[in-house]
Amino acid sequence: AAGDDEYLWTDEHWRLAPLPAPSGLPAVVLLETREHLDFDGLTPELAAELGPMLLRVQRAVYAVGDIGDVHVCRWGDGSEHFHFWFMARPARVPQLIGSFAAIWDDILPPLPGDVWRANMALVARAMG
Repeated sequence: AAGDDEYLWTDEHWRLAPLPAPSGLPAVVLLETREHLDFDGLTPELAAELGPMLLRVQRAVYAVGDIGDVHVCRWGDGSEHFHFWFMARPARVPQLIGSFAAIWDDILPPLPGDVWRANMALVARAMG
């Protein structure tokens, strides 16, 4: 139901959403299908687009800079809509390696709003 203006980037099949508010990581964005689908409901065409799209979004998140890794995750528990999470782990912070990034994102203090907005703008520009 959200309009495209609430997303960082959209096209005819995909939308890239920021979290509704800053979190503890430099960037966390969600790739979702425009059409309300679950993972196993992707059409063959969308499935063919998925791999290149995952790489495109990952590269866009790296554009934030000083990122050690971008974790690409999918959790379907309790969610009916297809989406992939992209979680930017800061460089040189080994405590956040692996699944700990998702845990620490909930615990770390949120980024200042201006930093978070600037990071989201960098991701949007890289998706261009």
